[in-house]
Amino acid sequence: MYFSVPYYVYRDGPIAVETFGVIGATMGEAGMVGIGRVTLSRRERLVMVEPRGAGSVAITLRASEVRTPSFATADAAIDSDMVALASMIIERRSGQFYPASFRDRYQEALRELIEAKMKGRPVRPKQIPPPRPVRDLMAALKSSLAHESGTVSTPKRRAADDRRQGSLLLPVSRRKKAEKSTPAAEAPTPRRKKA
Repeated sequence: MYFSVPYYVYRDGPIAVETFGVIGATMGEAGMVGIGRVTLSRRERLVMVEPRGAGSVAITLRASEVRTPSFATADAAIDSDMVALASMIIERRSGQFYPASFRDRYQEALRELIEAKMKGRPVRPKQIPPPRPVRDLMAALKSSLAHESGTVSTPKRRAADDRRQGSLLLPVSRRKKAEKSTPAAEAPTPRRKKA
């Protein structure tokens, strides 16, 4: 929460070699960091100094900007099936983080814009379609899982966990394809009206 911007700090002469070595070794053995002040860009900033190899890392700290969050407590029950689907998606999408593979799309678009203006080409803003509203989280999770694997597999519900309204479920025939249907079986069942 307090960390802002890191800077490498390295010794610049023979006197600093001994100083950095002694202070860094002592801080490392004690498992502690140093807190101090430094002036950067004409402004005094709070900084944390941590030994790192032959040098140190100085991380500017946020002080007055940090405040306690005022989130509302979530009283709603979380659907276990949604959690199971989300954990499957997270497991499939997990991998190593490689900072070098990050593409700054803003910088790329800015370069394209500058090059187009330098070459005298007309510049038109790209049309970005508005995002479609997602109304059902379960459907979005299933869609994401299907996109990843090509199929959707949902965890089996236990009878006790089934909170669906049975009167609204559609009847599903469980007959095998090999069985022939009789005319009596094909007759539509009359619907009951609720009072």
